[in-house]
Amino acid sequence: MQIWVDADACPGVIKEILFRAAIRHGLPLTLVANQWLRVPPSTHIRSVQVPQGFDVADSHIVEQVSAGDLVITADIPLAALVIDKRAFALNPRGELYTAENVRQALDMRNFMDSLRSSGIDTGGPPAFSQADRQSFANELDRFIARQRKPGPGHP
Repeated sequence: MQIWVDADACPGVIKEILFRAAIRHGLPLTLVANQWLRVPPSTHIRSVQVPQGFDVADSHIVEQVSAGDLVITADIPLAALVIDKRAFALNPRGELYTAENVRQALDMRNFMDSLRSSGIDTGGPPAFSQADRQSFANELDRFIARQRKPGPGHP
């Protein structure tokens, strides 16, 4: 399993949690962004800078992701695409997207987008909180534990 991060809009505190998890568990972590990113020196962590442009980082992640990988993103369309490739998606607030819930989230996003484009002020997401950070860390830990749990007949 590899962890991919849609890093352009990912909060710094979430990146720090991911850095610690990658090092602690020996998991490959790749941050993808259209700008240069500083990452800790580790054989497990790397960053990829993609060219500027609409959805260039998303496209790179979709091209590279494999079944069973985890993608960290708040971008619901990206989450839907990686789930279609049998990977997983976790948003920075700790919500794990699944084949069952990502379509509903995508429908709600599209509905809110149509409201905004018709001039209705829908507000934005609430400020990122300590509770969001904790929820993300907890869900990440649970996800890693589930993926590393040996199957029947394995020690």
